[in-house]
Amino acid sequence: MPPILIRLVLAEVTRWYAAGVALFLSLQLVDALSSTVAKLLMYRPPIEKAAAAFFSIAPSILNKSLVLAVPFAILLAFSRMQRDSELKAISAGGVPPLRLVWPLALPFLLVAALAYVNGDRLVPAGLARWDTAWFNIYSIPVPPTTQKRYTYAPPGALYYAGSVVSDGNGQTAQLQGVMVQIGQKTLTASIGTWDSGKRTWTLLSPWISLPGQNPRQATAPVTVPQADTLRRPPAAAEQTPTAELRARTTDARLLPADRRDAAFQLTRRVADPLTAVVFALAAGALGLLLRNRAAAFAAVLVFLVGFYALWATVPGLARAGALDPALAAWLPNLAFLLLAAALTWRLR
Repeated sequence: MPPILIRLVLAEVTRWYAAGVALFLSLQLVDALSSTVAKLLMYRPPIEKAAAAFFSIAPSILNKSLVLAVPFAILLAFSRMQRDSELKAISAGGVPPLRLVWPLALPFLLVAALAYVNGDRLVPAGLARWDTAWFNIYSIPVPPTTQKRYTYAPPGALYYAGSVVSDGNGQTAQLQGVMVQIGQKTLTASIGTWDSGKRTWTLLSPWISLPGQNPRQATAPVTVPQADTLRRPPAAAEQTPTAELRARTTDARLLPADRRDAAFQLTRRVADPLTAVVFALAAGALGLLLRNRAAAFAAVLVFLVGFYALWATVPGLARAGALDPALAAWLPNLAFLLLAAALTWRLR
């Protein structure tokens, strides 16, 4: 394809892309502000605290905008070129319309690279700071870290707690929904404590069950040995640095769901930036079929809503084990690659 045609198409797409990034940045910032304005008015934080919160979430908003603006730019650029018969003129000049699509993927590889670096380095730390910034606005300490569904099974015993709430000193924690089975004896209690220094669990007024006997409730706390190490509960996978996520995927001390979640988020940090390239191919093929701007706007909405519905569904499937984490992370891109292939087949 003549270089002048490539420059013509890229110039048109770039103009719309800049407008799309600005649009999606504005929409997401307004959404974040509208959802928090009542809290800001209630707590009246200093401007630096409010600014710190919004600067922390800015990298995440930027990454979404960089990707979402791709179909917006390509579909509206092609609709404008269709309306002004530029695409017809290009086709009449002997250039097949599909040859306009492939060059679009190249500049969006740079967008994907930028989104990858931002998502790998800045987004996790920013999401973690977002939570902390709001506790600063509330003028309350950050809540203690909590681990859900703790399980420890040494030979001949089983320890379970519905939640483990760290006291912050690394030595003790509060237990809720506790069950301990040692040999044939089973103890259950609503609450208890974990002393990592003494390597014990203390259950408050537990129920004691033995084979062939009715359960009875102890009138005093019962202390049992517990040799496991009290560890800091893992932070949300979205807020975790990539190196730590990689270590989590093989950490046998974590629950299988936590390991799957870490593997999913690790793969998504590569898959999500490459969505920009996938969008360029799929939107380019779709844009060649549209004949007016109204259809282009409708296609943008359907395009993004369809992708978001799939993108928001796969994390739960990966964490539950219904889908392999790597497949779940790549599934939205694979679906839109198939769409691009089907549209290309129709246009060939």
